Amino acid sequence: MPAPSPFRRWLAADWSQWFYPGPRRVFSADEMARAGNQPWPRGIDHYVYVNLVLVLAVTTPSHRHFAWIWPTALILGWMTLAVARWLWRTPTTKRLNLACYVVGFMVGVGGVLCAKLGWREETQAQLPLVLAIMAAVLSAWWLLTLFRAQQIEARLRELAEQDAALRLQSRLATAQIQPHFLFNTLASLQHWVDTGDARAAPLLRDFTAYLRATLPMFERELQPLADEIEMVRRYLAIMRARLGTRLAFDIDVPAEPDVLLPPGLVLTLVENAIAHGIEPQLRGGHIGITGRRHGQQLVLSVRDDGPGLTPGWAEGVGLSNTRRRLLQACPQATLTLQDAHPGCLATLTLPS
Repeated sequence: MPAPSPFRRWLAADWSQWFYPGPRRVFSADEMARAGNQPWPRGIDHYVYVNLVLVLAVTTPSHRHFAWIWPTALILGWMTLAVARWLWRTPTTKRLNLACYVVGFMVGVGGVLCAKLGWREETQAQLPLVLAIMAAVLSAWWLLTLFRAQQIEARLRELAEQDAALRLQSRLATAQIQPHFLFNTLASLQHWVDTGDARAAPLLRDFTAYLRATLPMFERELQPLADEIEMVRRYLAIMRARLGTRLAFDIDVPAEPDVLLPPGLVLTLVENAIAHGIEPQLRGGHIGITGRRHGQQLVLSVRDDGPGLTPGWAEGVGLSNTRRRLLQACPQATLTLQDAHPGCLATLTLPS
C-alpha cells in the first residue's frame, strides 16, 4: 500500500490542538492521589521573579509611569504563577484553555478600555509587546501542563511496573515454599507403595488434599485464613505420617472469614518449626498453632518445643520472603520470632 501523500497527512493531522490545546488524558481522582503528589517546584517562582525584576530594572527607569508599572508587573507575575500552580495540581486541557481564553479576553477588554480612556496611541504602541508577553505566558502554561501530565503518566507507569514486579516476587517467593517437602513425600509414598505399607493410602489421601489446597495459592495474592489453616492441617498430617510419633500438633484458630493473608505465610512458619524444632530431636516434639483476637487485631502463634533459636541466628530465604510478602500485602502487620524456653515462638499480628 503506497504511503499517504504529504497533503493527505496534512488533512489527517489533529488540528484540534490549534484551538483546544493540552494533554489528551484526564486523570481520575485516584490516579492523582497516587501519582500526582509531587510538590510545586519553588525554583520556578524564583526564576520568574528574578527575571521579571531584571527586565523592569532595564526597561522602566525613565518611563513616565514608572510608579505604577512595577507593582502592576509584580502583581501580574504573581497571578501568572498562581495559575501555573493551579494547572500543576490538575493538568487538564479544560483548565489550560479556560486560563488561556480568560487571559485573551482580559487583554482584549483592557485594550478597548485604554483606547476609550484616551490612551489609543500608547495602547497601539505597546500592543506588540503585550501580545508577545501574552504569547510567552500562554506557551509557558501549555508546556507546563504537558510536562506535568507526562510526569504523572510516567509515575503511574512506574508504579504499575513496581506492582507487577512485586506480584512476580510474591509468586516466586510462594513457589519457594519447601520444594524438598514434595520430593521427600513422594519418595516416602513410593517406598511405602513398593513395600505394601498400610500407611501409603492415608498418606496419598492427605497429600492429594494438600496439593488441592496448595496449588490455587500460586494464582492468589491473598487468601482467607481458613484456607491457609486447612493447608497447614494437611501439611502436618503428611509430616506426622512420615515422622510417626515424633510429631504431635494441635491447631486452635477461630474461624475468621474476613481475615486475608498472603498464601503460605503460616505454612512457612510451621515448616520452619518442623525443620528447626522437631526434626533435629530424636524424640521429636510438639507444635501448637493458636489464634486469638485482641481488639482490632488477630494474633496467630506458631510454637514448638525444640532447642529454640541458636546464638547469632539469621533469617533464611523462606522467612525473609515471608516477611517481605507480609509487608507488601499489609504494612500494618508484624512478624516476630523469639525464644520460648523451650522452643521457638513465631507471632504473626494481622489487622482485621
